[in-house]
Amino acid sequence: MPPKRSSTSATPAITQDAIRQLIADITAALEAQAAAMENSDNPNRNTGPREIPVEKRGNYKEFINCQPFYFNGTEGAVDLIRWFERTELVFSSSKCTEEDRVTLATGTLTNDALSWWNAYAQPIGIEQANRITWTELKRLLTDKYCPRTEVKKMEDEFYNLVVKGNDLKTYIRRFQELAVLCPNMVPNTEKLVEVFINGLPRSIEGNVTASKPQTLEEAINIAQRLMDQIIKRDSVLETINHKTKKLGDER
Repeated sequence: MPPKRSSTSATPAITQDAIRQLIADITAALEAQAAAMENSDNPNRNTGPREIPVEKRGNYKEFINCQPFYFNGTEGAVDLIRWFERTELVFSSSKCTEEDRVTLATGTLTNDALSWWNAYAQPIGIEQANRITWTELKRLLTDKYCPRTEVKKMEDEFYNLVVKGNDLKTYIRRFQELAVLCPNMVPNTEKLVEVFINGLPRSIEGNVTASKPQTLEEAINIAQRLMDQIIKRDSVLETINHKTKKLGDER
């Protein structure tokens, strides 16, 4: 047997770059094959264009992180209104969607208020109950925890509400509370502004009216500015009178 011939040519060396490219090509091919097999095995696969995922605008964790108030049903009408206001602020801060509002809000009801909600939801089912609007939930809670006798007292207070002395801040806060609790007395923005102005001191009422505010916020801002001017003027006059009296006593 003739002797084997020895090869006179050297096998070319494979570079590191070539090895990395080979691995990348194999990996890509395997991934493409796996994706193709997954699609072919799924009879319900969506052959249309893929939807871009939309981030949910609000969830329970974000809602709670914004520190909502809790309502137990025994605090009275004013605390119910403050619960309304705080909850709506948290809705905005947590980017809560309209359809999630009732679900999240009722999660902050406790004790008697929670028992009331469970009794309301039980006959129709919790899913159906959660489909009511936030406005409807507020109406139901107001009917439950603001009885007609109490509303009548608040309407009388609202009718006679005026600024005491120069304490405009207390007047504004109570006016806003009663406006929510007695909506029949201020059925529209025009009436709301009119009632607010009627409770102001005569020293600024005319000027606020002459400014023709279109919203309650505008009327409040004008009234606050005018009241600040009056307080500063009275302070200056008091200082002048004190100095004048002191000089008179020294003589």
